[in-house]
Amino acid sequence: MKKQLTRISNKLTKTRVLLRSPELRRHIPVTRKMDQAILLDMLGRYKMVYIKPCCGSLGQGVIRVERYGDSSWRYQAGTVVRKFKGYRRAYQAIHSETQGKPYLAQKGVRLLAYKGRPFDIRVMVQRNLKGAWEATGLAGRVAHPRKVVTNGSQGGTIFPAEVLLNANTSSEKSNALIAEMKRIGVKCARQLATAYPGLQEIGVDIAIDRHFKLWILEVNTAPDPCPFTKLPDSSMLQRIIKYGKAHGRTYNLKCMKSRKGMG
Repeated sequence: MKKQLTRISNKLTKTRVLLRSPELRRHIPVTRKMDQAILLDMLGRYKMVYIKPCCGSLGQGVIRVERYGDSSWRYQAGTVVRKFKGYRRAYQAIHSETQGKPYLAQKGVRLLAYKGRPFDIRVMVQRNLKGAWEATGLAGRVAHPRKVVTNGSQGGTIFPAEVLLNANTSSEKSNALIAEMKRIGVKCARQLATAYPGLQEIGVDIAIDRHFKLWILEVNTAPDPCPFTKLPDSSMLQRIIKYGKAHGRTYNLKCMKSRKGMG
């Protein structure tokens, strides 16, 4: 009997499975396998594009590329920002950054911010003790002041989701957004499980744009629970550990790189 997959590393493969759902499709930014022509086309359409390793994790290798004016380009990789006149020179530098690895290009989403720093929300979804999918935790991830990614492993700061949302809208709207993110997270799990029935847990990274639309940035099939160690409410972490243990997973909870938000 063929062993069922519990981890899928290729981001484009996961995106294509999610796109089979008309409901989820509305929440997925345009995502394509990157080459020189595709990146140029997407920058022409959207002005800002994030490029990511097809099989990367922890925010490593993510680059934000922008077009401004008629022939000016810039990108940020880590804390380094480079600017170019002319697309060919810009792409040569980007190609050097990617080291020949397969990358995907994703339409840029301008995120809501907290104290001037963009943030997204990690939604943890697991099979519960009855085998049903359940959203077991939400954690807000605020980007390092000099980086374009929110990952705690890249120096991001972790806050309760409601703290970040309440800074941008009413508590009523925040509660509705949280409920919708949980629903989207569970929908993602169910959809991925149609192709990969061995899945037991996923982490869904959801962005909220300035019009409060929710966007699925990425789904991780081996999610790191570290953000939840930084939250004042420990009940989410306890539930995550309990459900993880039930399906044979243990977690490394020594989380040194992310920071705990002080509100």
